[in-house]
Amino acid sequence: MKENDSLSRRQWLGKITVPAMAAGTTLLATNVHASPTDDQKEDKLKGARIYNVQDFGAKGDGITLNTKSIQAAIDKCAAEQGGTVLIPGGDFMSGTLELKSNVTLHIAAAGKLLGSPKREDYTAGKGVPPSNGNIVFLFAVNAHHLSIEGKGTIDGNGLAFYNGKGDNTGPGQNGVGGNFDRPHLGIFYQCENLRMDDVFCTASAYHCFRILSCKHVHIDGIRIYNRVNRNNDGFHFNNSEYVHIINCDVQCQDDACALFGSNKFVTISNCSFSTRWSIFRFGGGESQNITVTNCLIYDTYGCPIKISAGNARIENLTFSNIIMRNVTGPIGIGFSGPSRNNSNNNPQPTTKPFIRNIVFNGIRATVAAKPIDHPDIHFGVTIREGEKNSCITLNAMNEYYLENISFTDVHVTYAGGGTAEQAAKEVPKVAAEYFGVWDPLPGGPPAYGLYARNVKGLTLQNVRFGYEQADARPAIILDNVEDASINGLSVMGSAGNEVMRLINSKDVLLTATKILTPAAVFLKIEGAESAGIIADGGDLRKASQKTVFDKGALKDAVTLRG
Repeated sequence: MKENDSLSRRQWLGKITVPAMAAGTTLLATNVHASPTDDQKEDKLKGARIYNVQDFGAKGDGITLNTKSIQAAIDKCAAEQGGTVLIPGGDFMSGTLELKSNVTLHIAAAGKLLGSPKREDYTAGKGVPPSNGNIVFLFAVNAHHLSIEGKGTIDGNGLAFYNGKGDNTGPGQNGVGGNFDRPHLGIFYQCENLRMDDVFCTASAYHCFRILSCKHVHIDGIRIYNRVNRNNDGFHFNNSEYVHIINCDVQCQDDACALFGSNKFVTISNCSFSTRWSIFRFGGGESQNITVTNCLIYDTYGCPIKISAGNARIENLTFSNIIMRNVTGPIGIGFSGPSRNNSNNNPQPTTKPFIRNIVFNGIRATVAAKPIDHPDIHFGVTIREGEKNSCITLNAMNEYYLENISFTDVHVTYAGGGTAEQAAKEVPKVAAEYFGVWDPLPGGPPAYGLYARNVKGLTLQNVRFGYEQADARPAIILDNVEDASINGLSVMGSAGNEVMRLINSKDVLLTATKILTPAAVFLKIEGAESAGIIADGGDLRKASQKTVFDKGALKDAVTLRG
């Protein structure tokens, strides 16, 4: 703007009309904020207040029982549209607490929520089904938008409830059965938008967290150390959907991440696990659309990935980029179909059960000869015969089949030491957990790498099986397997036995097989129903014989090419 075109403030004001000035005055007046009233202050803080449990009378001395004080803080928080209940620095002992909608339980870094050592300070979670609940430390029922967070600790004080027994096998305190007389650390039933972040959870008297019929669950950065009692699970899910678990570390005594019932749309990634029993354990129901990736599993005795089901509809499970170090198992799937008992207590399913579309990709594993005691579990390990010299087990029976099971880029090193007696054992007609199948003496499976029975659609791509000590068993046994494709298999053989045993199996294609150590036979074919077996190419020089036929198998069942 030119200098002579500019207006001074006085000139500018002189050009404004009175009405315009009045309007401007009104505008300015409406934008001037008067001091907020108490009601306005209250409105602004709704859902955002912090409720320090000390303001409700709680004492962090590790001695005072603070159940009523902490519950009062939770209740007031929930009544005022939610907010944060703060456990500050100190040890705040409590019995059963109910968490509620819109409440965030925050444990400060120096804070500990400590379970009472006394049975009388606990109750069952109100509204939790008796058949799937228990007495409990923390619980929520039909709640939404609830969270547990912070760098502090939730300590269940579970050693106070140790009686040397588990399940319902004996009396606990006050003469009540061992199962329902021990509090779980947390039970959440029919909750939505549940979050758990960063908290260290330890020493539960029973399971750590039971998450039942919940939706939209997000668990991030939780550390669980749960090894003071029997049945010390980590996470235990039943019938939950849209569950996401990331960046967690779980060391426990029993199942680390059980998924029973009908769990769907679940992702588990970037976690580490160790336990005496299983990590990912599935039972009946409809477990579907579940992925597990980028996980570390170590010192785990009880089969890291285990499915044992009868009346189940399980499909679309993917396990990828997993390292297993010092485990037994390492993978077991048992499928018996529904009970054949047609009593009123065992009604037959209207939809045929199935287990199908299971993917294992990018797995590296070292398998121990038998379970070993964890030095930080104060009670010993009972070793079953069927846990010795374990292998990957795919086991269905009768008219039921596992369908579309694939292993890609899977390398497993076994301890070895298997015997000729194990190799010759008759496999019982059962489809229980893997150790239940292999318990009959001599304990252990007849193959050292993979045993598969009643499978349709089996794929092995770039699979490598080896051992540290000589093993007298075949690397692989296929029993009543149909439509198998095995490409790029590398296996160590046995100087006194076959590399692979195929029993009444059909339409099997083997390409580019490599035998790494001397073996008596490449393929042993058993059973008159064996047919359509093709072996194409590969390096079979270390096998003294290519094929052997037994138990009615016909020579034209096999075609060797290349």
